[in-house]
Amino acid sequence: MLAIDLLDHFELYSWQIISLLIIAGFLVGFINTIAGSGTVITYSLFMMLGLPANIANGTIRLGVVMQTLVAGLNFKRNKFLDLKKGLILAFPVVIGSILGAQIAATINEDVFEIILVVVLVIMLFSLFFNPKKWLEDQKHLIQKKTTWGQIFIFLLIGLYGGFIHIGVGIILLSAIVLIAGYDLVKANAIKILIVFLYSPFALAVFMLNGHVEYGIGLIAAIGNVFGGLVGSNMAINRGNRFVKWVLVAVIVLFAAYLLDIPAIIQDFSR
Repeated sequence: MLAIDLLDHFELYSWQIISLLIIAGFLVGFINTIAGSGTVITYSLFMMLGLPANIANGTIRLGVVMQTLVAGLNFKRNKFLDLKKGLILAFPVVIGSILGAQIAATINEDVFEIILVVVLVIMLFSLFFNPKKWLEDQKHLIQKKTTWGQIFIFLLIGLYGGFIHIGVGIILLSAIVLIAGYDLVKANAIKILIVFLYSPFALAVFMLNGHVEYGIGLIAAIGNVFGGLVGSNMAINRGNRFVKWVLVAVIVLFAAYLLDIPAIIQDFSR
């Protein structure tokens, strides 16, 4: 309904739609770089513009590749990126993402969203009741060799990232903090590297299946690039506590989106 309304009022490539795509892309790049789950903005917008879900899912990957490239280079230039550990953790994620991108939608979406909300609530609890793990490096974990258990966890994260991508940033960020031992800013740098390395493989699968709308995706990607640059600069300059509060806000809003809180309130008030 909303897709029809938008295109009834504006041409697809009118300046209004182009501006909306760039602004949405900027917000996605900024939120994804500092926390995660920002991709839900462009995913929803693409659906509003009439793209089928599978094509919207493929098209968002164009902006993700661009924003992670810019943000990753910025983190590396400012010496916040542990390249060696990032590459080790990225390998299973890349493998998982290729598999995930090829999996048909066999997962019960409602069940998965409930599980994801539970994970987000646990993360919120940890942020407030065990903040030290998020704000300071855990050197004993950083120096520890990567285990097969960690590889399996990151493989599963890659599987989900390749499948739908939305929310993968927060899941990756929490795994890098709680399992690998990095503080929030350094964990963000590794997260960006991992997403950058796996996204082209997932994108290629969608491209081969004809599930990418290049015009819309590339316009939104302009915003993604600037959002990634601004987000990485703010994370570097403002530090862990700033990232923590952005993460808290994103988790709360993303959980509300998954639970469709406005609809629940509306039904309750009837």
